[in-house]
Amino acid sequence: MDRTRRSFLGTAGLAAAGTVNAQEAAHDHEHQAVPSDPTLRVKALESLLVEKGFVDPAALDALIDRFEHKVGPRNGARVVARAWVDPAYKRRLLADAPSAIAELGFSPYQGEHMVVYENTPKVHNLVVCTLCSCYPWSLLGLPPVWYKSSAYRSRAVIDPAGVLREFGVELTDDVELRVWDSTAEVRYLILPERPVGSEHLSEEALAALVTRDSMVGTAKIAMLQTGEKA
Repeated sequence: MDRTRRSFLGTAGLAAAGTVNAQEAAHDHEHQAVPSDPTLRVKALESLLVEKGFVDPAALDALIDRFEHKVGPRNGARVVARAWVDPAYKRRLLADAPSAIAELGFSPYQGEHMVVYENTPKVHNLVVCTLCSCYPWSLLGLPPVWYKSSAYRSRAVIDPAGVLREFGVELTDDVELRVWDSTAEVRYLILPERPVGSEHLSEEALAALVTRDSMVGTAKIAMLQTGEKA
């Protein structure tokens, strides 16, 4: 985990850490950390569904593995790379994202509407879900922990420029910053700026440059240096 993620997750956990420290001070013996209430609820529900035969544990593991290792941000990266090399496709993507995304064989798993906004030298877009963690799973895979944290969900609206700085993105005063709040009905994907010097790269090579965070708006894309891996 890089420095920006550690710092952001550290911010998200300050309140929890304070509570734990207070509890530890009251006890002079070591004890195992108890999972959070939501975690216990999920585990209990999963156990009940498996016991009743409504859920196959192997199928559940396969589904999680698909989103963690097979989907990830690869689908979204293909959409971005195609938009970079095909101006006509880019226009279709910005005008009617669901139809353009479907051209590459991708579709939302929950029927949500997709909207794509383009980052430019003068406009930077950032995506958040203030209520929970609505996220374009079919394009980006599972949402990262920081995206679901209360710190990100609140501060991305209150102080988006400050949040971006913690992720290593510094915007100049002449850049307009727009924040988009995802819902169960509408999910957003950011089309990041194409990195300078990438004109010679193939569509496949461009897709390898695209990161999950750049499609959320918390990162910019830079050309890889010699020897680096995407």
